[in-house]
Amino acid sequence: MSDQTDQEMRDKLFEALENVIDPELGIDIVNLGLVYEADLNDEGVAQVVMTLTAMGCPLAGTIVNDVKRCLSDVEEVKDADVNIVWNPPWSKDNMSRYAKIALGIT
Repeated sequence: MSDQTDQEMRDKLFEALENVIDPELGIDIVNLGLVYEADLNDEGVAQVVMTLTAMGCPLAGTIVNDVKRCLSDVEEVKDADVNIVWNPPWSKDNMSRYAKIALGIT
């Protein structure tokens, strides 16, 4: 894939991930800044590196399943691997302006 095609695919994956809503906060995981990377390998497997707002999040399994479900709607994606990481740690600074406004954070 060319660099432009790689970037277009990343954009497509991030767009799909905007449909994954954090069940506790009601904001999508992209605007919350939880998704660090999303790429598609040559075998059609989407590889997502993301974090959660807190360790031990009881809804982690739900969010991972939602990520896989939303990515399955992308034509090029045959499967998805979701890697939850804790470094770098998430903070409210990761959030988009939209998410901060929606949650009343300044």
